[in-house]
Amino acid sequence: MAKEKDENTTPEKKKPAKEEKSSKADKKADKKNSDKKEQGKVGKWFHDLKVEFKKVVWPTKKTVVTNTSVVVGVIALSAVLVGLLDEGFLAVLRFIYQ
Repeated sequence: MAKEKDENTTPEKKKPAKEEKSSKADKKADKKNSDKKEQGKVGKWFHDLKVEFKKVVWPTKKTVVTNTSVVVGVIALSAVLVGLLDEGFLAVLRFIYQ
């Protein structure tokens, strides 16, 4: 048991040159694998995007026209209301300062 402790506590020796070369090769292989994983992630993203677009319930032309008409009408009504308020406040200010 004492020998096991001595073996575990001794400093590691330098790796031979062959192992260093193989570690460089491993790094290159890891880089290639990570590139493939990145390509896989991008491909998966586009695949998931396509699946999600198939799930979308697209509105009909009639619905789009109706909703657009409502939005434009509300904007026009709001513009008229703001214009009337502006003219009203302007009239009050003119009355005060005359």
